[in-house]
Amino acid sequence: MADQERRVFLTVGTTRFDALVEAVDRAAVAAVLRRRGYTHLTMQIGAAAFQGSRLLPAGAMRGALPDGLVVEWFDYSPSLAAHVAGAALVVSHAGAGSVFEALVAGVPVVAVPNPQLMDDHQAELARKLEGAGVLVAATLGTLEHVLATADFQGLESYVPGDPGGMVAAVDWLMGVGSAAGKK
Repeated sequence: MADQERRVFLTVGTTRFDALVEAVDRAAVAAVLRRRGYTHLTMQIGAAAFQGSRLLPAGAMRGALPDGLVVEWFDYSPSLAAHVAGAALVVSHAGAGSVFEALVAGVPVVAVPNPQLMDDHQAELARKLEGAGVLVAATLGTLEHVLATADFQGLESYVPGDPGGMVAAVDWLMGVGSAAGKK
């Protein structure tokens, strides 16, 4: 009987995060994913210096490894929604857009902050969301271990907040909308 399709989607969003691509694009990580029952690894690599996959033959954008894991890569796409929706797991830089897109879609997330960006601000977001129990945070150095051992089924469902209060406050500050004149 063929494996039920279980996809891992790696995304670096619109940023360049070669170290994350390299951390996932390794035989040891591919073996961990296969042992955990994943059948596909799709990598959105952005503007990575190396355009390709070390797991695949030179020039190939898609192929199957000897253990059956299907690997594919691309640089950018107009939308990542279909990749996220079809994933059983998203490994992402800890950019707010990418993380929240996956969380809203109900897909487990491993967030890996890029320490090179703006005072390591992604680490704060990853820690906060991990503390809320909605994702698993990793570093480049712990990613393989996290992928091998994390309990993704034990994550809490993400419930988006209501932006209404913030909108009303901004309206009030700007003197517009129904909140204008209320003091």
